[in-house]
Amino acid sequence: MSGPHGDHSPWGSAGQRVAGVIAAAAGTLVLTEVTRRSSVLSGPAWIRPNHRGESVNLVAGPVVAMLASGMAVPLLPPGRRRPVLLLGLACGAVGLYDDIAGAGPELRGDKGFRGHLRALSSGRVSTGALKVIGVVGASLAAAGSVSSGPVDRVIAAGVMAGTANLVNLLDLRPGRAAKASALGSATLLGGATGGAGAAVLGTSLGVLPADLSEKVMLGDAGANALGALLGYRLAAGASPLARTSMLAVLVALTAASEKISFTRVIAATPGLRDLDRWGRPTDPRSADGAGTSLPRP
Repeated sequence: MSGPHGDHSPWGSAGQRVAGVIAAAAGTLVLTEVTRRSSVLSGPAWIRPNHRGESVNLVAGPVVAMLASGMAVPLLPPGRRRPVLLLGLACGAVGLYDDIAGAGPELRGDKGFRGHLRALSSGRVSTGALKVIGVVGASLAAAGSVSSGPVDRVIAAGVMAGTANLVNLLDLRPGRAAKASALGSATLLGGATGGAGAAVLGTSLGVLPADLSEKVMLGDAGANALGALLGYRLAAGASPLARTSMLAVLVALTAASEKISFTRVIAATPGLRDLDRWGRPTDPRSADGAGTSLPRP
């Protein structure tokens, strides 16, 4: 199949993309479990409390970022491979930096755009702000392979960075970001850049069991990488007008997140609430009936 730049992918058939999904899922499942049990990657630097205060390993983030980026390469036309690899790895790397370096209690107020602005006003550049700069820079670099001009390049980059941020905003409960990435990418397996969708789908499915059971979390590293690659597929498969519409929606959702809790919206919406809870053990004793995840044995 030829893309807009005349690329041809020998791995472009539906069967090969299905094989890519399976390989990515199996690789993520195994590597997540192996690295989680590694003494090197189970120290305090890699452990964070989740929303219930349970200790969870961050190792899934770099595992997902590396496998999603790497698995996409053979499934894409030659001209798309380097930009996607750069995008996924760079977004994963700056996300991991924020996960590790931005974890101190004195830095917890630096979250969100308001937090970044507060840090700047006090003379500090937050780790989150550096992450944003890295994600936007990587998105601009990757957007050159899908855009039709300077303005369209900025818009395409905005779709990639905006999707990375949106998936990251969803990573507040076990499995939520992985479910969203899997559902979104499952509809994006066709076209010249469908290999990026296949890589996201496979890695999302592969990390889901450990994520749902609260053994690991994606963190910024995994969520940003999955979101950026999903954004690449969205931008590459759309017209300039459609990309502009996507960016407008992403900007609106990002602005809304500063005022509205997505978790509360999901909990109040039938269907979304059930999907969000699916796969997580719940505590029937919770007063509101929503359930909270039970501690691991």
